[in-house]
Amino acid sequence: MISNQESFNLSPFSAIYDIVVPKNNMLRQINELVDFSFILDELKTKYCLDNGRNAIPPIRMFKYLLLKSIYDLSDVDVVDRSQYDMSFKYFLEMAPEDRVIDSSSLTKFRKLRLKDVGLLDMLIEKTVEIALEKGIIKTNTIIIDATHSKARYNQKSATEFLQEKSKNVRRAIYQIDESLKSKLPQKTTSNDVEEELAYCRKVIDTVDEIPQVASIPAVREKLNILKEVVEDYTEQISYSNDPDARKGHKTADSSFFGFKTHIAISEERIITAAVITTGEKSDGKYLPELIEKTINAGMEVDTAIGDTAYSEKNNISYTKENNIALISKLNPVIQGTRTKEDEFEFNKDAGMYVCKAGHLAFKLRRQGKKNVAKNRRETYYFDIEKCKVCPFKEGCYREGAKSRTYSITIKSTEHKEQEEFQNTEGFKEKAKSRYKIEAKNSELKHRHGDDTASAAGLLGMEVQGATAIFAVNLKRILKLINEKQ
Repeated sequence: MISNQESFNLSPFSAIYDIVVPKNNMLRQINELVDFSFILDELKTKYCLDNGRNAIPPIRMFKYLLLKSIYDLSDVDVVDRSQYDMSFKYFLEMAPEDRVIDSSSLTKFRKLRLKDVGLLDMLIEKTVEIALEKGIIKTNTIIIDATHSKARYNQKSATEFLQEKSKNVRRAIYQIDESLKSKLPQKTTSNDVEEELAYCRKVIDTVDEIPQVASIPAVREKLNILKEVVEDYTEQISYSNDPDARKGHKTADSSFFGFKTHIAISEERIITAAVITTGEKSDGKYLPELIEKTINAGMEVDTAIGDTAYSEKNNISYTKENNIALISKLNPVIQGTRTKEDEFEFNKDAGMYVCKAGHLAFKLRRQGKKNVAKNRRETYYFDIEKCKVCPFKEGCYREGAKSRTYSITIKSTEHKEQEEFQNTEGFKEKAKSRYKIEAKNSELKHRHGDDTASAAGLLGMEVQGATAIFAVNLKRILKLINEKQ
């Protein structure tokens, strides 16, 4: 149950805060800068107003998460520090003698109260509102980029995943009767995926032939999971304990497993919009959404700066229609004419196309010459062995095919206006500001823990990203305010 009225802690020890938490303390300044009642207004519907025991105030629970992000602490550590750090208790609006929460409450708060809230947009819009009120944001330019975050759980190869599931079956059987160990097939000694798959099938057949064991619920559950994995097995799909994390590519030779945070910042380095996606998503597709979110937050936009990933045709058309200058150099690959644009996306870091299953092309062949009237053609080659077992092969792979390619036509005359614009002095001068977003990405990852997801799933990453961005924006606003003074 949550009360409709805010409660005030009257304590004879409250005067301690005036001594140990100075006026220039960052947490005191944040409390004075931000009216956190918007959190209560947003989360009221997630609580019962007239039944059950009193809940911990949602504003306080949110502030715990904010402290986690500001100081890059675990749930256990932020609660532990809140017991003795008076600046933490002051920020949490607790009396010095008040007891702190159990750290497990933070997990429940994230999963039960923050789901379907739209926390990311809400927190960014609040900080942009404060920045505009304080006269901090003065330009109409945004800079756009994306950065990756690794999943909390490591990616597993197909072999490792099969080994894990077959091990679970054996363990369940041994707990019932260890003498059955001699009846199970001999484990493989190599890491070859085909051998591991054959072993798993032998395990399934052996257990099915012992109905008195296979019918036991503890065994049957693990066996059914193994059957499902073997049945749905595809050679190149990788598995993880994080169901939402996906494989993305940083270069043609390196990859990561996790999520992407697409952000837009003002020239004053205030984050104005963000979108958090799985790791395989293309950067350029999110430019319109980031611009629209920035405008919804209250900032006008007349210029958008980004790298070559944002110079695709749809973005050029969108910015032109909305009278926004796009400071993004043309990539000859991105501006080409191609089919099935929803199934293949260009990865500007790797310089190759990626299919919707997440597989990166391994070879590129160019036909035609630059700077001639005839259109050039680029053909990207995909691993046919992966295509044979791909879950999306229907309509994409033809049985018996010896290769799988994807081609685009590079038009030398298309986007002439953008080509002319990128050679102007104004374009070149604006493009110099792009470095600012690289520094902001680094701050999010290395000072606020966004380098690695702290929880599994896209929701966990969204909550983590939202609080990190909120913290980063508040710190930047305070710094700019203090510089004015």
